[in-house]
Amino acid sequence: MKFLDACRWALLVACTGSAPALAQPVKLGAATYHLAPKGSDKPMPSAPMRTDAMLKTAAQTNQWYSTLIFNPTPEAIFAHPLSVKATAAGFEMALPSKEIVPTVRRDVEVHYPHKNPLLFSPAAFEAGPAKLAKASDWSIDISMARGADEMVMTVAHGSPFVSMQLSRGDMRVRLPSPGSRFIAADPRVLALQVAGKSYALFGPTGVVWEAVSPTEWLARLPAGKGYLSAAALPDAQPATLDLFTRHAYAFITDTRVAWAYDQAASQVETSFQATTRTMEGTEQVPLLGLYPHQWHQNTSVQGKLGPAFDTIRGKIHVLPANGFKKTNRYSSFVPFWPAVTESPRNAELDDLLKAEKRTARRMMLQNGQGPYWQGKGIQRNIKLMDIAEQQGDMEGRDQLLAMVQKRMEEWFEGGKAKGYFHLDKKLGALAAYPDEFFQVAQINDHHFTYGYWIRTAAEIALRDPAWAAKDQWGAMIDLLVADIATTERGSSAFPFLRNFDPYEGHSWASGIGLGEHGNNQESSSEAINAWVGLILWGEVTGNKALRDLGVYLFTAETEAINFYWFDIHGLVLAPEYKNVEVSMLFGGKYAHNTWWTDEPRQIKGINLLPITTASTYLGLEPAYVKRNLDALVPEMETYRTYGKLPPNPPPRDIWQDVFAKYGALADPTAALASWDRWGSVEVGETRTHALHFMLSLQKMGLPDFSVRADTPLYAVFKQTDGRKTYLAYNAGTSPINVTFSDGKTLAVAPRTLGRLQ
Repeated sequence: MKFLDACRWALLVACTGSAPALAQPVKLGAATYHLAPKGSDKPMPSAPMRTDAMLKTAAQTNQWYSTLIFNPTPEAIFAHPLSVKATAAGFEMALPSKEIVPTVRRDVEVHYPHKNPLLFSPAAFEAGPAKLAKASDWSIDISMARGADEMVMTVAHGSPFVSMQLSRGDMRVRLPSPGSRFIAADPRVLALQVAGKSYALFGPTGVVWEAVSPTEWLARLPAGKGYLSAAALPDAQPATLDLFTRHAYAFITDTRVAWAYDQAASQVETSFQATTRTMEGTEQVPLLGLYPHQWHQNTSVQGKLGPAFDTIRGKIHVLPANGFKKTNRYSSFVPFWPAVTESPRNAELDDLLKAEKRTARRMMLQNGQGPYWQGKGIQRNIKLMDIAEQQGDMEGRDQLLAMVQKRMEEWFEGGKAKGYFHLDKKLGALAAYPDEFFQVAQINDHHFTYGYWIRTAAEIALRDPAWAAKDQWGAMIDLLVADIATTERGSSAFPFLRNFDPYEGHSWASGIGLGEHGNNQESSSEAINAWVGLILWGEVTGNKALRDLGVYLFTAETEAINFYWFDIHGLVLAPEYKNVEVSMLFGGKYAHNTWWTDEPRQIKGINLLPITTASTYLGLEPAYVKRNLDALVPEMETYRTYGKLPPNPPPRDIWQDVFAKYGALADPTAALASWDRWGSVEVGETRTHALHFMLSLQKMGLPDFSVRADTPLYAVFKQTDGRKTYLAYNAGTSPINVTFSDGKTLAVAPRTLGRLQ
């Protein structure tokens, strides 16, 4: 998320932010960070809407529910299939349904808005302002206490239920329009049809459901039984209501995700486990809701799934279980590819390398002054360095390496008025200045931004381990890692997996969750770049736990991208949505747009860049790559006809290098023919890297995902005639022997790239 309503947010910050204190410096190895912003720089916003217990933890930013902790009047929260919203009148719960919204771009957006909710409020007292009372891995507790009176709701991703507890009195339920009751055999149950949707409310034994009016009911709760649950139903079938009734009293109290990287099999097993409290009866098993990426091709849940909801993410099937597992292949990568030799374009590659070495310093910060653009610049040059090294230009390699090291050190030393890092210990977040894209003001995009820095540092460490030692610059990199990838739950230092949503399987970019459609993420590919950085940094520093975390995040997010951004299985996108891909994913909508432009090439490219040797996951379905690129032609024709060109339009071939590299994952020869050496260059890219990437694929063939290996850094490619190239990188200090699943073996020396043809 690189832009949002600045004026609206500025008003909120004015109410909740704090004035900068003296910018006390703190040494960390050779680096320095600051405990307050410098000069007139603004701090990150505070997150006051939490209970006392939660205020002792790092703020839960960048999550599907983060609007709750920053905003006294929070936006809707999209838990899927439900949406909920805390208001002054009480707690709203709705079942969103599809709306097709035409745009000025002459396409459509698909919305599932929070509309026509049921409103729950205590009858004996006035509900207080909503606060986050608990956060586990995919469920939250929301408190609306006032004084000694308490009202708590538990909401979980995928769950069709909201469980509610009152300290005293009865519960009032207001409907958005007159509802008709349909028969339930159990007197504890109030089942209603409201505006074409089915809901059921489950009270304790002894509850009396009193109809106050056609749009209002009162749950008369017995003494000592101040609880009930509410659910949306996928249909009004008696069997469905019976199923929901059986599980309505197993209240979720905790949710936990666990991951295990099986290096020998090159796969990741993810386990999801819910803990419950049985409010009455004997049933301890809740009804979970599984997203398409969780149930599709998952043999462990076949034959166990119940009815499904139509949602913004496709069909969410209910599953009566305390937990489930999903195993996914880890589609690995190597940090760089070997030299291109014996190509008729070798001289051209050499010329480009020489030219870009001369302009490398300018290329390192071609746009802007802040940490995002600087991160892109240093990774741009470190990728150029890879090619100099592999092509045998060691003098050029050393020149580029030293240049990037020096630039990173200037930022890490913390001595400049602009270009430094601030750790807010109360909030539990690390900010980099100067602010851009609201990375400070709204805590946006930390994984995008710091991912570039972490990956660049890892590539430096492959060549200069001493530079990455903790008493030098390594401890500062560890701090960047901790900001986006802490695995400790409930820590006061940093939140658990700041940007990552374990249940949806992808990241969120907005720190404060501002907007009526929920949180969002635009550049899924920049999220992948961050997880690549974790894998490499973990490998080069010998931190296997971090490496395994990176493998999990990389594997989960690439899987989610293929479902919710690219829909390669055809299970998610509405038939009315004619674009090939989603470029902006929200909790309650998806769209083909960006925050800064509606120019189609940038809309498409933002979910591709940066294209590196770790981007082979984009080539899983070559036919989809071709279809996605083919869509650019009509998209650009439409763009040029609807009369919204900016005063200074971008080059007509903007990001042509990104699209050529993407196309090379399906047809390298055609991609080379489409690429213009003198054409547009994306500011995180170089001409040298683009040409080397395409020539490499032309020589090696397309990625072969059918072959696995027993090491975390490997790649296999296959030519049309069946010849294969096997690559493996050894980031360690001892030799390794790599075994591929087709029986090939490869011995790899320390800190080298091994190749077998």
